[in-house]
Amino acid sequence: MVRFADIVDGTRIAAGGLSDFATGLVNPSVRLGVTGLSRAGKTVFITALVNALLKGGRLPAFEALSGGRITRCYLEPQPDDTLPRFAFESHTGALAGEHRHWPESTSRISQLRITAEYSPMGLIARNLGPGRLHIDIVDYPGEWLLDLPLMRMSYAQWSAATVAASRVAPRSRFAGEWHALLPALDAAKPAVEQDAITAGGVFTAYLARCREDGVSLSTLPPGRFLMPGDYRGSPLLAFAPVDIAPDAELRRGSLGALMERRYQAYVSAIVKPFFHGHFARLDRQIVLVDALTALNAGAPAVKDLQHALEGILACFRQGRNPRLPNPFGRRIDRVLFAATKADLLHHTSHDRLENILRLIVGQAMTRAEYSGARIEVAALAAIRATREASVRQKGGTLECIVGTPLAGETVGETAFDGATEAAIFPGDLPVDARKALDGSLEGSLKFVRFRPPLPKDGVWPAIRLDRTMEFLLGDRFR
Repeated sequence: MVRFADIVDGTRIAAGGLSDFATGLVNPSVRLGVTGLSRAGKTVFITALVNALLKGGRLPAFEALSGGRITRCYLEPQPDDTLPRFAFESHTGALAGEHRHWPESTSRISQLRITAEYSPMGLIARNLGPGRLHIDIVDYPGEWLLDLPLMRMSYAQWSAATVAASRVAPRSRFAGEWHALLPALDAAKPAVEQDAITAGGVFTAYLARCREDGVSLSTLPPGRFLMPGDYRGSPLLAFAPVDIAPDAELRRGSLGALMERRYQAYVSAIVKPFFHGHFARLDRQIVLVDALTALNAGAPAVKDLQHALEGILACFRQGRNPRLPNPFGRRIDRVLFAATKADLLHHTSHDRLENILRLIVGQAMTRAEYSGARIEVAALAAIRATREASVRQKGGTLECIVGTPLAGETVGETAFDGATEAAIFPGDLPVDARKALDGSLEGSLKFVRFRPPLPKDGVWPAIRLDRTMEFLLGDRFR
């Protein structure tokens, strides 16, 4: 049965498609969405990618650049006047120089346009003259992406599922305060504003505990509860789940009805505008995943990551896009899931990390309603902060990584000062990817954060950034 809401949503998507169609006929472009689950390195990835294009970095697998067909890349004015510009120059400055540091994490949507001039492949195309492609990079927090399934869930369904999940380990360990409050949140009692505000605050604290280091759960909607921005203190965030059945009907004027109204307002005012205005207009998507932290946190974190990726795949408008603009809206025809921080492992584990992520994504794909898009995985470090060395110890050899740990980082009883290099053995990933999903790696990997390296000839070292760019953009330069 077709719902009226589905017709309205389809109309909004088509309207965005018509707008993109009109501009795309004159100025060919590709809209690349960049998102990531918590602390996955979105800002660093975009900064490194754009810098490599501008400076002509060494990217052998990115054929259009390494083969000399891209002749010039340059930044253009922001194409969408309603979106903040990605602060490329500020982030580049933070990552270079004597006092270099990692830039702040993404907390809002932003955009950057870089234009590439290139020589097309094929005799006919070359006779038409040089090609020009606008690459519009849309950066948004992964928490917003995980909100999209809420568009298909009623408040009662979301409440029932969230409460049930909170009663299962490891979430149950962090839900004590919220569970203590739940009996007082009788959905049938009269609505009181302060009850809704208190519930929202206690529920948000529970979500924050689930995201802490050592737990690293991924599926924690509503995303704006942990990243409120301009909505801090807004009634849109003053609600929480209550203990009701998924098909419960809530009486007018009750606390449950107030929570339901706030939930619906959150979906209508925050989630749907993001989907229709930005997400549904993407051509390509990269999802950055901090798989190493999930593996180190244990089986519950890995299973939660699988669930998150399943929800992500179900939200994509997947399918093939024609080379010419489509007046009925775009579809995401290529999705790359990238396991970041590959520089925290020796290169012998890079392929293993990739295989583990491929297994996680593959299991998510079998459960999601998936069709159409080409999906790949990669182990990636957009900026490589380490190098490798072999260290002899107790008659054996350890394959280590070497870099300058940030001040305050520790390994065992050793604390680092932020200025001294250290060789660290991070641990090994198993050859059989299936063994990584059973929780056997919990606590066995040793990760520290390293200081950003100095760029060489204006470009930072990287791991598989070239392969990533070839998959996401390579066909657009043919």
